[in-house]
Amino acid sequence: MAGANRLNWPRRGSMQVWPRVRAKRVPPRVRTWPRVDLTKLLGFIGYKVGMTHMLINDNKIGSPTKGHKVFTPVTIIECPSMKPISLRFYKKTVDGLKIVSELFSDHVDKNVVKVKNKGKESDFDELKIVLHTQPKLTKIGKKKQELIELGLGGKTKEEKLKFGQEILNKNEIKVSEVFKEGQFLDIHSVTKGKGFQGTVKRFGVKIRQHKSEKTKRGVGTLGSWTPKHVSWRVAQPGKMGYHTRTEFNKWLISISSKVEDINPKGGFMHYGNIKNEFILLKGSVAGAPKKPVVLTEPVRPVKQFEKPEVSYVSVSKK
Repeated sequence: MAGANRLNWPRRGSMQVWPRVRAKRVPPRVRTWPRVDLTKLLGFIGYKVGMTHMLINDNKIGSPTKGHKVFTPVTIIECPSMKPISLRFYKKTVDGLKIVSELFSDHVDKNVVKVKNKGKESDFDELKIVLHTQPKLTKIGKKKQELIELGLGGKTKEEKLKFGQEILNKNEIKVSEVFKEGQFLDIHSVTKGKGFQGTVKRFGVKIRQHKSEKTKRGVGTLGSWTPKHVSWRVAQPGKMGYHTRTEFNKWLISISSKVEDINPKGGFMHYGNIKNEFILLKGSVAGAPKKPVVLTEPVRPVKQFEKPEVSYVSVSKK
């Protein structure tokens, strides 16, 4: 059989996400919003604090550890309240959604947006709301706010418009008004930047033997002599990390405002003390501490679980 003795090696590195481009902005842009019948905000912004672990009573139906205490790593995200800026009215065109009007809130902070006229309502196909964060309420040492455009849930356009007007009249929105404990969320964030890295770390290329020519930590060949062209598929050194990534269906275990129960003595490493409402998400979250994380309703919803009973949270009080 021809080619039976040939060695077939798998390619080096994942091509799940391509091209490898660095993020243009730190607060990630959300391009797709799920269709939710409930009239509610479909997202929120928080700041990554760090990780700890907890013991929860497993309440998942069919789980082999159901009814037992299980170890669970969690990520802490501080979520200071957000303030509304405006409602944006979109119409569908051949080139996609086009903004036709914008209605501003009466409580817009002049330091964030300078409003010349309040604007007016308009006929629309899609309605979204613009809000800004309040990092000055945290200890991250930052004053400039993040602006984000969030989707609205509702069965009809009229329901969305009425709900959007109610939000504009509010002074601030809390994360406990948007999400509930036990549900699943999608996480949008920018990963840590690793700087300029070689092919071994960047693509997982196998290190060659010590007698190899020129280099050990490099690919064996860049390609053929003819044609004289280096393919983009060849592993090359370059900048690594700082990519916008989305992780689907992270379990929201807890929402709390009892900061005295979570703050360790001296504060969290690279972050400080929590001063606002915070949430606990099962597992890790991409990104560095103090960076904004966008939390949204899941676009690929799975079966929801009840809020688990938390019996222990690891916090150093020494």
